[in-house]
Amino acid sequence: MIKKIAFLFLTIGLLISCNNESAVEEEISKIPVEVKIDRFDKVFAEATPEDLPQLKKEYPLLFPKQYPDSVWVNMMNDTIQQELNRETVKAFPKFEQEEKIESLFQHLKYYFPQFQVPKVITVTSEVDYRNKVIVADSVVLVSLDTYLGEEHKFYIGLQEYLKKNFRKEQIVPDMATAYAEQFVPQPQGRTFLAAMVYYGKILYLKDRLIPNFSEAQRMGYTEKEMEWALTNEEQIWRYFIEHEVLYDTDSELQRRFINLAPFSKFRLQLDNESPPQLGQYMGWQIVRQFAEKNPDVSLSELLQTDAEELFKKSNYKPRKP
Repeated sequence: MIKKIAFLFLTIGLLISCNNESAVEEEISKIPVEVKIDRFDKVFAEATPEDLPQLKKEYPLLFPKQYPDSVWVNMMNDTIQQELNRETVKAFPKFEQEEKIESLFQHLKYYFPQFQVPKVITVTSEVDYRNKVIVADSVVLVSLDTYLGEEHKFYIGLQEYLKKNFRKEQIVPDMATAYAEQFVPQPQGRTFLAAMVYYGKILYLKDRLIPNFSEAQRMGYTEKEMEWALTNEEQIWRYFIEHEVLYDTDSELQRRFINLAPFSKFRLQLDNESPPQLGQYMGWQIVRQFAEKNPDVSLSELLQTDAEELFKKSNYKPRKP
């Protein structure tokens, strides 16, 4: 009988939560936002050296003064750059992300009223995968040549763990990451826990900013990697506890479990099967459970909460698959 009552209260709680979330999403959908996409990649691909003065006038941000005109002229005439331009336009004859970007900006405006909607400029960057999206005050730069599809010939020789997210579906999640990094304060401590919670906050903020994307897309995982993390969450947590890594300040732990890599490094046989960045994944689950158990804490307060305090108040328990 007690179990039935508990189940009933849980069900009612979930229904109330779902209704609240639906009401919030409906309110967010009404926020007026105008998305402006500037296809500079196309403009530059069609330009000649004679067009350079006008381009510099229209796009001063993209032409740093320390570079002479000869740099841009050589780029226009470079056969590799020309092929990059052609392949990018072929993959993106139209930029069909406006609706999803609009939703992201609406969510940003809702949760951070000071947010000013920027112009989105698409560029090519010689496949600079470390800077796929760059966010500034009034502009977002999106390097389309890093989203041509993981099997594209330009990516031959790059490792699979990098290429898996070179897909147009990851443009908006990558934009959400870039903005989340602006709103989440840097960790105050040097412990592994502090790093986990920092990245957990970023991922939790992405939950709020892009709720219509899958967990795998928010994490940058394949569906198989996401399933592995969920299935093995309890074992991952047991490893962290048994090896007493939470309050360890060894930077090697970040390389093993936080940074992008082919896989996480438990130094066990299962390593090759595991997805990378499981420290981020676990931090995400900790922050989620803190939010669930502390519903009166606002999003801005959550982002400011100290890592150790957040961890203790989360009373974290691994999810069951």
